[in-house]
Amino acid sequence: MTGRTTGPADQEAAALSAMGEALLLANEGRTAHAYATGGSAGPGPVGLGGGADGGTGRSGDRNARPGPDLTPSLDPLAIAGLDTGSAKAPEPARELAREADPGRDPGREPGRDPGRDSESRREPAPDEPASRPRTRHHDLTWPEARRAARAAGRRLPAVSRPLAGALGHALAAPLTALTDLPSFDTSAMDGWAVAGPGPWMLETRQLLAGQRPGVALLDGHAIAIATGAALPPGATAIIRHEHGRTERRTDGGLLHATHGAPTPGQDVRPRAQECRGGEELLSPGVVVTPAVLGLAAAAGYDELRVITRPRVEVLVLGDELLDHGLPHAGFVRDALGPMLAPWLEALGAEVTGTRRVVDEVDALMSAIGESTADLLITTGGTAAGPVDHVHPVLHTLGAKLLVDGVAVRPGHPMLLAELPGGGHLVGLPGNPLAAVSGVITLVAPLLRTLAGRPVPAPYTAELTADVPGHPTDTRLVPVVFDDESAVVPLHFHGPAMLRGLATADGLAVIPPGGAAAGQETAVLDLAWGTAGC
Repeated sequence: MTGRTTGPADQEAAALSAMGEALLLANEGRTAHAYATGGSAGPGPVGLGGGADGGTGRSGDRNARPGPDLTPSLDPLAIAGLDTGSAKAPEPARELAREADPGRDPGREPGRDPGRDSESRREPAPDEPASRPRTRHHDLTWPEARRAARAAGRRLPAVSRPLAGALGHALAAPLTALTDLPSFDTSAMDGWAVAGPGPWMLETRQLLAGQRPGVALLDGHAIAIATGAALPPGATAIIRHEHGRTERRTDGGLLHATHGAPTPGQDVRPRAQECRGGEELLSPGVVVTPAVLGLAAAAGYDELRVITRPRVEVLVLGDELLDHGLPHAGFVRDALGPMLAPWLEALGAEVTGTRRVVDEVDALMSAIGESTADLLITTGGTAAGPVDHVHPVLHTLGAKLLVDGVAVRPGHPMLLAELPGGGHLVGLPGNPLAAVSGVITLVAPLLRTLAGRPVPAPYTAELTADVPGHPTDTRLVPVVFDDESAVVPLHFHGPAMLRGLATADGLAVIPPGGAAAGQETAVLDLAWGTAGC
């Protein structure tokens, strides 16, 4: 695998400062646990936000590969008091939980049984089989897991690409103007170039875009000119076509201004109006969008120096999954295969393939061991069920587990591992919305580091309704914005559901204990289908 370096520190610090200040102000006078419940029933918002990876902490040494930097103070959510994965729900929260579901244990997700990608984390009874899922005391809080993912990789090498092939990459070097823009005085309008005061004698020639301006324009003379044409030497202003009147005379034509005498430089786009040669136009890390391509072309570039896009392969696990037709008799449609590839592309990845792998240890061992991708993503098989083979296969291969379970709902049984060959693997839970949580928590931060993309500008929004919370875990809830830029929690937000997410603007970050209507909370942009993510 190729060596990696992390992204620019100044972008990290700026995003950290912005999110920290915003959340500190939003939570001033409150605690992160003052509201909430222990459940997932009731309306569940999803918030739109400043990026699927709104956090900003990184490890201090960007060239070494130390263990993950988990210092709580480095994450803006921790600064705001949201990094509280080990706290217990306050008594008011427990009461709200009982009211929402009187028969429910606030410390446990409803409707989930231990097994494939289980969200349950209770301690088993002494007589339960050892294969049943046990509480993972090494679970990271949600902010810690995101910081670990950002610190896990290094920026991929830079390459030179023609403009047509640079779209979606991040700039590896500043985009510097190769010349003045514009490089000559230009007419901003169709009309006449004039010299001195009028009326003006009309010359018979005309100037079009792409033509040399030719001889100087004499004082008291005018010449027809098109938008974008270079001004002739001596010209002092442009008179728009609709602001002039011509008069035919025996000694030639005469031009009169109908809207007053033009001021010097009127409707002229002067040389270097946009930039001077050598001026920095864009910083490293800026994602190449169609507008960036246009600016680079205008500045004289034929190719750009960009960061290599991470190569990602997706392995879809589960013998119960169908790739076409209706669900039936224990079989369900694969929802993640069609969803992940375009989303990963929007996050800056080059998806080399999405393939099915049967629920057999040898098959998964071969698929992981043979992959040459910078990042391998598996779906399902991350818990401790009878066919959940991801953990044992990683152990056999000698992979290093960096994240093994995250205190977030949905999506707890996600993982991040460093493979012996230098690449990484993210194991996503099999439930669709839980897998989305894994993309937001682990995949997006790691891809940004590998692809050299900046941390998105984070922001907060006000909730329009109470959102129940988990006693100890962060919740990610689909929301939409209303006309007042507040976020409305959406229904259908269970781990296996995508109906709420399909209409969501983003995901609201609900701290342990929950959040009340009117409370500000961080919102994460889903970032799919956009070059900038």
